[in-house]
Amino acid sequence: MTNQPDNEIEHTAASCNGTLSAIGDAIYVIGGKWKLRIIIALRDGNKRFNELQRTIPGISARVLSNELKELELNGFVKRNVYIQTPVLVEYEVTEYSHTLKEVTTALVAWGTMHREKIVKERKLQSANGN
Repeated sequence: MTNQPDNEIEHTAASCNGTLSAIGDAIYVIGGKWKLRIIIALRDGNKRFNELQRTIPGISARVLSNELKELELNGFVKRNVYIQTPVLVEYEVTEYSHTLKEVTTALVAWGTMHREKIVKERKLQSANGN
């Protein structure tokens, strides 16, 4: 008998491999520095390319273009082309992107907690002369 809380599932090699595989799939699709930032920026409404680039500090046009293509291929972003003069291209999030709501909420909470922890530790180190 193991000392596990009642709400934890017993871990086996198969469940570990399944978990690692699922995490790998998720990181492959939404991992990296920019993908979630792009999705979050588009939640405020449709944006044209340059507007989106201005919304996300530090992203280059080449990287944004590549990330948008990957997000479109994976069903998170839709590219809308309006035939007019000049041609207007806008990007929007899809319904599928809303499946990431719990993920982004958890990441915001964890990121905030982690930043506060690091700041607190650094202040303590400074106060102790380290």
